[in-house]
Amino acid sequence: MTTADHDLRHHGDAEVRADGLGLVDLAVNVRTGTPPQWLREHLAATLGELAAYPDQTSARAAVAARHGRPVAEVLLTSGAAEAFVLLARVLAPRQVVVVHPQFTEPEAALRDAGHPVERVLLSPADGFRLGDVPADADLVVLGNPTNPTSVLHPAAAVAALARPGRTLVIDEAFMDTVPGETESLAGVRDLPGQVVVLRSLTKTWGLAGLRIGYVLGPAPLIAGLAAAQPLWPVSTPALAAAEACSTPAALAEAEQAARELGDRREHLLKGLAAFPAVRVHGEPAASFLLVELPDAAVVRERLRERGFAVRRGDTFPGLGTDWLRIAVRDEETTDRFLTALGEVLGHDGSPRS
Repeated sequence: MTTADHDLRHHGDAEVRADGLGLVDLAVNVRTGTPPQWLREHLAATLGELAAYPDQTSARAAVAARHGRPVAEVLLTSGAAEAFVLLARVLAPRQVVVVHPQFTEPEAALRDAGHPVERVLLSPADGFRLGDVPADADLVVLGNPTNPTSVLHPAAAVAALARPGRTLVIDEAFMDTVPGETESLAGVRDLPGQVVVLRSLTKTWGLAGLRIGYVLGPAPLIAGLAAAQPLWPVSTPALAAAEACSTPAALAEAEQAARELGDRREHLLKGLAAFPAVRVHGEPAASFLLVELPDAAVVRERLRERGFAVRRGDTFPGLGTDWLRIAVRDEETTDRFLTALGEVLGHDGSPRS
């Protein structure tokens, strides 16, 4: 969906695919080198089962056990994006608030379903910290950690938004990039109102093309969302991925990847600090950074000329043309990117002519 001010359906893959053959991908937040070989082999082994209709029983049980919830509180979906559409179609809110800047698909899905959306815009001057949300809002949507800001909101601050009569939707698609998932509400079941947590296996496990995510929430709402799904909405290979990535061994691997990501993010931050015109607001916690710099749109195009794709920021409500999102990569790739950025920026921080 495109509103008068933002293209809500623009995503990072467009940065790479648009005449982007050979570009180094810093625009999409999927971990490189994925899926790991063991997961590839596991998925390949399901091909012999494709003649049978998918059975979610084992996968739902595995996800439920992973988060310490009853199976009835788990809904498997065709990626987290499907969950936004289901929520928009099933819920009947009176006042919808989406906290921005954040992933734009929730707002797009809500508008497509005919819901007016009120935006609460977080300020870079405050490090994109959570602010006031209208007390009368009965549907509130936010991300944690948030795409594109990379800010991780304290669990207590997010939980404080829950109240009777309100559905609080938390997009935790990037929570597994945080060591220990310290601020997650995925396992919390005693908050007032309806608290819904969305998860994705896309980012850490490299499964964007497989489409697998899930919703955690109160059993009656989960049942309503399931009734709105088409039959057999999640494929057999995707169900196998959900089950396999919920095992203790897989969770340990994800935890190690999150710790390595932290080191790589610090390397990128230190490199960017050498450019006075580049500003990072808040404390990044996920697999990407949001930066502000003058003439970012020009910088983005000149980086493309040097072989690097980064994500434009002006399609996110609350941001403008001076913002870019940069994915965290290995140190060698980051160093090559920083060299290219240095070639693009002049001594005063503006693009070289």
